[in-house]
Amino acid sequence: MDQYYTCPMHPNVQQKTPGRCLECGMELVLEKAKLRRGEHAVHLEPDKHEGHSLVMFARKFWVSTLLTIPVVLYSDILDELFEWQAPAFPGSLPLPAILGSAIFFYGGWIFLIGAWREIRGRLPGMMTLIALAIGTAYLYSIAVVLGVPGKPLFWELSTLITVMLLGHWMEMRAVQGAQGALKELSKLLPDTAEIIRDGKPQIIPLLELRVDDHILVRPGARIPADGVVEDGVADVNEAIVTGESRPVRKEPGSDVIAGITNGDGALTVRITKIGEETFLSGVMRLVREAQASKSRLQTLSDRAARYLTVIAVGTALITFIAWLIVGAEFGFTIERVVAVLVIACPHALGLAVPLVVAISTTMAVHNGFLVRNRLALEAARTIDTVLFDKTGTLTKGEYGVTDIITGGHEDVLEILRIAAAVDAPSEHPVARAIVKQAEIEGILITPVQGFERLAGKGSKGIFKGAEVFIGGTAILEHARIDVSAALKQRIEEEKIKGKTVVYVLRNGNPIGAIALADLIRDESRDAIKSLKELGVSVGMITGDAEAVAKRVALELGIDEYFSEVRPEEKSEKVKILQKKGKKVVMVGDGVNDAPALTQADVGIAIGAGTNIAIESAGIILVRNDPRDIPRIIRLSRITYTKMVQNLFWATGYNVVAIPLAAGVLASKGILLQPALAALFMSFSTVIVAVNAVLLRRKTLI
Repeated sequence: MDQYYTCPMHPNVQQKTPGRCLECGMELVLEKAKLRRGEHAVHLEPDKHEGHSLVMFARKFWVSTLLTIPVVLYSDILDELFEWQAPAFPGSLPLPAILGSAIFFYGGWIFLIGAWREIRGRLPGMMTLIALAIGTAYLYSIAVVLGVPGKPLFWELSTLITVMLLGHWMEMRAVQGAQGALKELSKLLPDTAEIIRDGKPQIIPLLELRVDDHILVRPGARIPADGVVEDGVADVNEAIVTGESRPVRKEPGSDVIAGITNGDGALTVRITKIGEETFLSGVMRLVREAQASKSRLQTLSDRAARYLTVIAVGTALITFIAWLIVGAEFGFTIERVVAVLVIACPHALGLAVPLVVAISTTMAVHNGFLVRNRLALEAARTIDTVLFDKTGTLTKGEYGVTDIITGGHEDVLEILRIAAAVDAPSEHPVARAIVKQAEIEGILITPVQGFERLAGKGSKGIFKGAEVFIGGTAILEHARIDVSAALKQRIEEEKIKGKTVVYVLRNGNPIGAIALADLIRDESRDAIKSLKELGVSVGMITGDAEAVAKRVALELGIDEYFSEVRPEEKSEKVKILQKKGKKVVMVGDGVNDAPALTQADVGIAIGAGTNIAIESAGIILVRNDPRDIPRIIRLSRITYTKMVQNLFWATGYNVVAIPLAAGVLASKGILLQPALAALFMSFSTVIVAVNAVLLRRKTLI
């Protein structure tokens, strides 16, 4: 026998680790599972009981309502209130007891079973209190029917169960979309794939797909597994998976991930990953981990819910003894006990945080980041410093042309045209950047003759009959050429900024130079601006030289930076900031930055792409966009606010409701009947659920 955790209200929700129900947010209780081995997997089965559903609650509520009507009509409550009695008929006298019993076992059975599962799991809570309440009322009423002096509580019992069913039904309807992330992600994969075999397409079930299969993805279809485009060009929609709102162009050699929607072009894709190895499966795993992990507030609410259960039972016992001491009727005393047990049910308290967790996790996925640890997201609200790794985070991590300097009368575009023509055959990163800039400018690149790569110096070629050299300072020495003082001064200015400069020489004359640098992302400027608006200072850490770091810091308006830092030293820089009393977010690529990500108060891996297995980060960004950092902080702040609001409501009403249910104001004619107590309890639960759902209306932009 293995152990597993399941929901008292939804036994079909099962997992091997503690956590919260994905349907209603209740804490899972410990159960035992029977192992059933199949050909491909091991399945967990509960000992008994079918799963509960929204439809089941609706059915039980309507049936109980229909049965409750005659119970109320043929009880004495209408006679006491309105001096009216329903017409009698043979068998009408025992009708409340018969129908009340039917309601107890049909409508109330779900609460009794839930209580049994809580007790077996040694986690008594809401279901235990409800079961105690309805069980006490029913056993007392049956005892009265069998001859014990007193007044039966069948109409109170029936209305109580009916109202409880209604409350749970309403609450489930209010929060059925809270678990949107997993539900939406699970729907992304198609049931079939169009595979190409023997040159012909054929439809196969998704489970039959294998690595290295070639599939045809038609316009508008979803990609069934991770792969590489072999043929075709299309703009795909990755929004639901990566949060990228703009269509992403895919062409031969591009990676595609399972679940994304193809655009207007057909693609032939070679499958590289299937099943649990796909990016989408990894995302779903991280979502489950995030929703199972607990924040500090959730731990607090769990503890409060357990205390409230103890307080409720203790208060009920004190109420029972106190009313008997003052000489109250036994039936009245039982009513007070039942009301206390019902009003104190910690359902709202148990849902206050988990519902917000589920919804905020969904919002995170839709905004392109994944929360691996809830404590990381909760801590993000207190952050006052964000430390970015420069290369590949604030910058693109690739060379780009920043300036073209003329040495005489040549036009800057002509210098670029000459340089691009000579560098076109080269694979050097600087050469690639120059060619790319020419393409951006719309320059037609003319083939050169006699191309020669000069190792460690640059390139050489014949462009329109002229001998052209392109390279750094070493190319000047190779060609034995000096440059003018004006051109040299201008170049030195660019070098001071940390830029790489290459000279363009034609027939022995320096006609200009091209300055290149690691290009700053446009998104970085927006990110830093947003962070400062949130009151967060920004720092940068890089292994580059002081000049390069200073240039980037000045251009972006970064408050503090560390240059020439080796990967193993990055965590020490984080400690320096922490010793100043700062709460630090470290943003890096999750590989070389792993120690620093772990050392920081919150570690965020940016630009993870399809690599989501980054264990050192609490939060992972699917897309390489630094603007997601302020979004994380905003989500943390509004999530925390919602949690506090829910906890305040879930605990606050008990302070007033429990004494009223116990009857402290009975002398003034103020009594809380069990059915009304159930209504208030259910109402508080629905308010907590609706307040959590309103989180979806918040924007993170």
